[in-house]
Amino acid sequence: MDDLTADSRSGLDEALFILAPEGLGSAQSALGRTRLRTFITLRWLAVAGQTAAVVFVTMVFGFQMQLALCLAIIASSAWLNVLLAFAFQSQRLTRGWEATLQLAFDTVQLAALIAATGGLSNPFLLLLLAPVTIAALSLQPARATLIAVLALVLAALMSVASLPLPWIDTNPISLPPLFQWGQLTALAVGVVFFSLSAVRVSQDEARLVRALDAASVVMAREQKLSALGAMSAMTTHELGTPLATIHLVSKELLGELSPDDPHMEDVRLIAEQADRCRTILATIREAREATDMVHALMPLDALVEEAAAPFKGLGVDLTVRAIAGERGEAKAPVLNRSPEILHALGAFIENAVSFAASRVDAVASWTDDQILITISDDGPGFAAEVMPKLGEPYVSQRSEAQLGGGDMGLGFFIAKTLIERTGGRIATRNRPLPKTGAIVQALWPRAALEASILSQGVQKPYIETE
Repeated sequence: MDDLTADSRSGLDEALFILAPEGLGSAQSALGRTRLRTFITLRWLAVAGQTAAVVFVTMVFGFQMQLALCLAIIASSAWLNVLLAFAFQSQRLTRGWEATLQLAFDTVQLAALIAATGGLSNPFLLLLLAPVTIAALSLQPARATLIAVLALVLAALMSVASLPLPWIDTNPISLPPLFQWGQLTALAVGVVFFSLSAVRVSQDEARLVRALDAASVVMAREQKLSALGAMSAMTTHELGTPLATIHLVSKELLGELSPDDPHMEDVRLIAEQADRCRTILATIREAREATDMVHALMPLDALVEEAAAPFKGLGVDLTVRAIAGERGEAKAPVLNRSPEILHALGAFIENAVSFAASRVDAVASWTDDQILITISDDGPGFAAEVMPKLGEPYVSQRSEAQLGGGDMGLGFFIAKTLIERTGGRIATRNRPLPKTGAIVQALWPRAALEASILSQGVQKPYIETE
């Protein structure tokens, strides 16, 4: 037995232990598409919190502060909300520059309020992280960076332009400059950390949205093809009766008319065209019946063969094999012709052919309770830094060094998603040294793939493998 086949077969009994299901998670929105109502609501919450804090500190603690100035700064946010509520529909999605301007205003407003209440001595200085984090989550990275820089610049200006920290008596408290610079440093570290973290989260969210959309497009195309087949079946059924009537009447007229009748040629033409239409409908009906549930069943190795067929003859020796496991029957299981599995296997085989030096093996294996399809090549294999990330929805192009010689991004994610939709799981690894090459395995519980057949009341068929 050759190396590639041995690698494929040896993984059958281990597959259950190396595969781990991964959830797709959920995504809500793409970058820069936050609703105006969200900004208005958050701003009203800020207005309420700022007002309560200022009034509480003044009325309850008796701190001496510029109450009128603080309330005027807070009122500017309230007036902006009123203006936006009357000028625009709250349900509209904000444009990137609109959201940037609003968050820039919020940053300036909050910085002005902090400067009026102690500046760098104010323990609430870290609240400047709020607009920065919102910007990182809702804006493109360049615009979010502008908000972060604006917050740091305004905080730095507080070191030279701010009112004293409010206190109980008339003597203002003066904190050491070293403490104030420590506050500024803490803010800078927080801005950088929260910005980078939020940007990474929002970018992953946007990639996931686009990747799921792409997967949905693939499935929608398959569903449209199925719907087209159903429509053709209905059309052939509905047209069959009137065509049979036309054919019958034309034959009767041909028998009744004399050969020299002037209408003989017209009636003969009608009969011929009716026969032609019946032939066309019969062809469509036969093609439709070929995709009927019973006729759509195929042995496991034939399913893999169909997925591999488009990639043969591309300069790589592509071989499809069927191997029964030690706990499996010699007969290959017969399954439904699943568009999801065909598309996913095709994507994996295409990647293998692209990276292979000379050979790709697609091996279908089975036991009494598992079905395993292993696709292996003799190429460079997966790069070590990429292995933990395989299956994530990379959308942007990656360098060959990052992806072990090519792009394994969105197509790999879609294929993995389709396999998981059919109840399977995916594992990836490199061939053990000194061999080179990548191995992708798709594992299903056998009952999951045979359930759709049993649910239709069809007896499980088996076909002998050669």
